[in-house]
Amino acid sequence: MDVRDLTGRWVLVTGAASGIGRASALAFAGRGAHLALCDLDTSGLEETAAAARTEGRAVLTQRVDVSDADGMEGFATLVHGHCDAVDIVMNNAGVAIGARFQDTPLEDWRWILDINVLGVVHGCRTFVPRMVARGTGGHVVNVASAAGLLATQMLSAYATTKFAVVGLSEALRDELADDGIGVTAICPGIIDTPITRAARLYGSAAAPAERERMVQAYRRRNYTPERVAEAVLRAVQRNRAVAPIAAEAWVMYWMKRFAPRLTGWLVHRASVRGRSGGAS
Repeated sequence: MDVRDLTGRWVLVTGAASGIGRASALAFAGRGAHLALCDLDTSGLEETAAAARTEGRAVLTQRVDVSDADGMEGFATLVHGHCDAVDIVMNNAGVAIGARFQDTPLEDWRWILDINVLGVVHGCRTFVPRMVARGTGGHVVNVASAAGLLATQMLSAYATTKFAVVGLSEALRDELADDGIGVTAICPGIIDTPITRAARLYGSAAAPAERERMVQAYRRRNYTPERVAEAVLRAVQRNRAVAPIAAEAWVMYWMKRFAPRLTGWLVHRASVRGRSGGAS
């Protein structure tokens, strides 16, 4: 899909109140798109909307929990009252858990699966059929993670959901190809977003010092959501199936494919060092 000029097009972004969602929404608006935005954070959502409106764009907003199928249906009804179908669906809303499998409570498994997996399913089910029926193509962007390419023990539940998003995206890409609708799984690496503060941590990761160490590491990496947003635009333009973003994501992508056993050994060694505070 040509995203160099999106004048008059409609783009849906979930989780648009901050981070990658906000930056991507504003990047689409910068190319001329009207926006349909949702999030649970109403104040952050309105900040994003206000910034887009300064570009002269029409913006629809609604507080929506993407894990709520009825809520997403209601939002879709609002959006489709303004356009026959959106041109781009970006399922970005997500949450994180930092924990080993044995330290992750069952209720947290349900929480993260409902948002990170079913949230993407709901976004696709409520908006993609109208794109297909319209018959003029479009694009679906599902935000996964580098953790959807390479799993580690401290991201057991999170990686599970992001692998699912990549798999869903690949299946949907095959299904929608004849309708002229592209599908891309976005796999960012270490990106400085609010998710580092909001993630639920358990076991050895739950110590306050560990969270602060993670926050500072992401801050020092200094790969901004705005850079991710530009990469999203490039991925849609090129109709990429899977789009690793940031150097570390590309390293994971290629190592997993060409040296899986070595990659597994390196990941395990890194996990052991992490649990022991960096001691060899």
